Amino acid sequence: MTADTPGRRANRSPLAHPRLPQAALVLASVGALGTALLSQYVGGLHPCEFCLWQRWAYVAAIVALLPGLANPRFRTASLVLGGVAFLAGAAIAGFHAGVEQHWWQGFTTCSSSLSKTLTLEQLREQLMAAPLVRCDEAQWTWHGISMAAFNFPVSLALGLVAWTAARAGRA
Repeated sequence: MTADTPGRRANRSPLAHPRLPQAALVLASVGALGTALLSQYVGGLHPCEFCLWQRWAYVAAIVALLPGLANPRFRTASLVLGGVAFLAGAAIAGFHAGVEQHWWQGFTTCSSSLSKTLTLEQLREQLMAAPLVRCDEAQWTWHGISMAAFNFPVSLALGLVAWTAARAGRA
């Protein structure tokens, strides 16, 4: 008997819904971005250039995954592209974690978050007040593990989940 056969109930579990993997991946991405923004604006941890790139990987994943939630025809391609974005984020996070551990060299310059101004005096004031953020020094660690080192396995796992869901959708 199949699920369509009378007398047998089809699997109506919400966990069996085909949109669940994409919805979970979008929520995980929003959660990761929210955590990064909270750590910046509430916790006072200013991001370096690598940190910003890791955030953009999550934004790219969200943008890639949303069309698949809206239209089932785009689901597989959407999951594949979302997986690529997550794996790119994992690569950036892994490289960043290596720079923080001094396993290899990252940027030779530091970054700061300056906004556009109208006058030279305002620009000077902003330059003097802007935090200088080094990519090779972790601003926060938990038992010696930085945010980049935490982000590496999270992004890698999310990428693998996306690709596994894409493969299951084609089967």
